[in-house]
Amino acid sequence: MNKKHELFGFLRRLGIQKQLYIIYMLAVLIPVSLIGIFLVGNTYRLLTNYHGDLLESDNLRVRTILFEITTQVYNISEELSFNGEIESLLKKRYAYHEEFTASVNRNSEVVDNYANHYTEIDQVEIYCDNPDICDYKQYRRVDGEIEKSDWYRRAISQSSVFWQEMRNIDKYGNEYWNLCLIRRIHLVNSEHHAVLVIRISNNYLKTRIGSQKYQICVSVDDGVVFFALDSGDYGKRQPVELDSGKKQTIHNKTCLVEISELGLYLSDSHINICTIDDKSYDTIKSIIRICILIILVAAFVPGILVYYFGKYFTKRVRTLRHVMYQASNEDYDFKEMVRGEDELSEAFSDLEVMVQNIKEKDAHMYEVLLKEQELTNEQQKMEFKMLASQINPHFLYNTLETIRMKAYTVGDKEVATAIKLLGKSMRYVLENNGTAFTALKEELDYIEIYMKIQKLRFLEKFDYALRTEDGIDLYKCITLPLLLQPIVENAILHGLEETEKGGMVTIKIGQETENKGIYIAVSDNGCGIGKETLERLRADIVTKNPLKKESIGLYNINQRVKLCYGNEYGMTIDSIVGSGTTVTLHLPENVYHDI
Repeated sequence: MNKKHELFGFLRRLGIQKQLYIIYMLAVLIPVSLIGIFLVGNTYRLLTNYHGDLLESDNLRVRTILFEITTQVYNISEELSFNGEIESLLKKRYAYHEEFTASVNRNSEVVDNYANHYTEIDQVEIYCDNPDICDYKQYRRVDGEIEKSDWYRRAISQSSVFWQEMRNIDKYGNEYWNLCLIRRIHLVNSEHHAVLVIRISNNYLKTRIGSQKYQICVSVDDGVVFFALDSGDYGKRQPVELDSGKKQTIHNKTCLVEISELGLYLSDSHINICTIDDKSYDTIKSIIRICILIILVAAFVPGILVYYFGKYFTKRVRTLRHVMYQASNEDYDFKEMVRGEDELSEAFSDLEVMVQNIKEKDAHMYEVLLKEQELTNEQQKMEFKMLASQINPHFLYNTLETIRMKAYTVGDKEVATAIKLLGKSMRYVLENNGTAFTALKEELDYIEIYMKIQKLRFLEKFDYALRTEDGIDLYKCITLPLLLQPIVENAILHGLEETEKGGMVTIKIGQETENKGIYIAVSDNGCGIGKETLERLRADIVTKNPLKKESIGLYNINQRVKLCYGNEYGMTIDSIVGSGTTVTLHLPENVYHDI
């Protein structure tokens, strides 16, 4: 609440135009900026995740197709590697080349079937170091260059399958690369070696995994790219860092990248699949720019409007202020006008009406002054009469003391005591007339005087007791003055109405158990109140019933407590038929004060 007052106090010290600027910043600029930053960041994240998910999905598609193709090629290699006719053909000795070619033609059905009827296969090549064979159809004799090649030496040194990219040149002299399955063909009881090479068709891969939206670069192990939609990437290293994040810079352009690794079936080789989106990031940046532009428009267009409206409004306010300054200096000839149909123009019209009324009243000023002087004289006369009619409390106390001394002189001590108690009672009432609070000790002293006076009246009908719990300082605990006397009076007159002798009125002051306040309980041991009567009495102290004069005093006490401390405090009444009645006042914790 203090900060709120400080803020409004700060605003009140500024001009209207500056107040409008601050309100614009607090109500428009700052909220729009914060919301805009959140929305832009969230939009960027959502768009990036969306395009990243699409990229990941396409990468998964490519990985699935490659797994399918390589697995099928592996199965074909199994049939070719363990084909008995091929093994016999490679181990056999030939006297001349025609004998070899004739043998190939007789046993080429299986190899030709895979080489010519499976579109995913570009070539099937069987290399053998048997000096009696020659290059014919799918068979190749190993020469010195092939024998020194890494892939050939690796193939004959291991029994497991591996994959490798291999460069090739078509009949037009164009260089291209193939993904090749390479495996050794075991020639039992032979000193010769044979290697099977199956080249996967690049055209088939383009048909199956090509994409119009994304760039795709595929390499095997740590080799160069053997498949790419951009021919410029063939035979080069992957254009991205395989262990980097999803956003990378490629050819000075920021791209979204999805990289995955495919472990090939029954092989130690793996394929690195890189899917590149070089367009989505630019699209995301364009959308973010549009969002930022919209936020800037939403933030600053109201600022421009506030600026021009502030100047216009301030000018009119200054005109009205100048006119009012003229009127305050009794200059009623206005040269400026506040035009329009809003509240400022209405205020100016009211000012003109006020000025006109002032002019009319100036003519009657002298008459008003005369009447005012007459009224002052009459008021002085009334005050003099009121002072003359007031009773001096000291005169009243002195008179009662004189009467008490005369009664004491003639030996009537009972009358003297009654007069003394009456004087103390009247002194407390007069001194607390119009006061807001009094010490609880003084209130209880007055109640004790009141009950002593009542005992003089009712003799042995009742007795009383005042009890205070330990830890309660009656001098530091304050309460409303004259609060307990009506309650005690009800206990004597109504609670003990049917009691002839042995009545008891007990006043107990204690600490509340639920809070730090106190309670004041006034109890009697009278006949008690019936259930229906008790409920009506409880209702009467909450809602005033002018027809029941006996409950008006309790209603007034309850209302005084609630008005002073709040609705959660007040009076409660409890009674048991045959055992008596207890009226309790509940006061809050802030009744403790140093007085």
